[in-house]
Amino acid sequence: MNRRLSTISRKEVAKLAGVSEATVSRVLNNVGPIKEETRLRVLEAARELGYVPNALAQRFARRKSGNVGVILPFVPKVHLFSTYYFAEILSGIGEAAKACNYDLLLIFREPDSPRDYAKLFRTQKVDACIVLGAQNVAEERAALAELQEEGYPFCLVNQRFDEEGYLTVDADHESGSYTAVQHLIASGFKRIAFLNGPGAFSSSGDRLAGYERALAEAGIPLSEERIFTGNYSRKSGFEAAERMAERIKNKAIDAVFAANDRMAIGLMDGLREHGLEAGKDYGLIGYDDSDSSRIVSPKLSTVSVPFYEMGRRAAMKLLATESEEMENTILPVQLLKRETT
Repeated sequence: MNRRLSTISRKEVAKLAGVSEATVSRVLNNVGPIKEETRLRVLEAARELGYVPNALAQRFARRKSGNVGVILPFVPKVHLFSTYYFAEILSGIGEAAKACNYDLLLIFREPDSPRDYAKLFRTQKVDACIVLGAQNVAEERAALAELQEEGYPFCLVNQRFDEEGYLTVDADHESGSYTAVQHLIASGFKRIAFLNGPGAFSSSGDRLAGYERALAEAGIPLSEERIFTGNYSRKSGFEAAERMAERIKNKAIDAVFAANDRMAIGLMDGLREHGLEAGKDYGLIGYDDSDSSRIVSPKLSTVSVPFYEMGRRAAMKLLATESEEMENTILPVQLLKRETT
């Protein structure tokens, strides 16, 4: 084999076979059911190009653990499984894994610990993995790039790196944000603040884009002074109330769109201490349609996100689905109008 053939990439094999890189990985690593027609097409493309898989990855891939790994952020003092977002996604993953005769292995990623995701495969702990709470930081990018280079099957949920081509299941957060702000504008609000999450998450960028689009279409000037940042926790919403209270009283802000329900409810609690009530003194929309949004008083207008289905789809793509090609999925969201608007 000449030097050129030894450097053939999975991307070239995928292009010749007319499938995704993720499908090439599944065929070569023998992970999950694959249509025989697809399998043969990939193998023929690899043979024709002279593709030589990484020997170490291939050797370990032949040994099965029976586990699908789920990588989760470890957040001190936060009861992760009581958080609607994670609980729903994990439930969806669990249902799909059970249907495919796989067990779940939960791996908690501490903020300052190395992100050596490939080690999970090298030590035969998992056959595939799903990453939750991934962030656009250098350490995360390096860990995901290693998984891709070694051909290990993985899927990101609710986070995208569009330029990298990683397998992803996400929701249409740009549309959800746009619809929420559009509803506030249609309800008569014109000075709408936005309480967003950290920029390391693609969903934060999506929601900001939707907010900006809705204002632009309505001819409302964008004011950086009305954009606030929290960390998706209830506490950060409560703290944001201190920065907004006087501006709401002075009518510089008449409504708030919060990037998740936890921040929205924290904001409601904080503003209540200043004598301000959502739905009366200002409009408020959250995001997620968490259980809390339905029982808080007043009931929180919010955007419903299909987190359960996102988790289920991610697992099915990796473990079972023959009919669905291994391509990215963006699921629709829905605005729910309640008492705070």
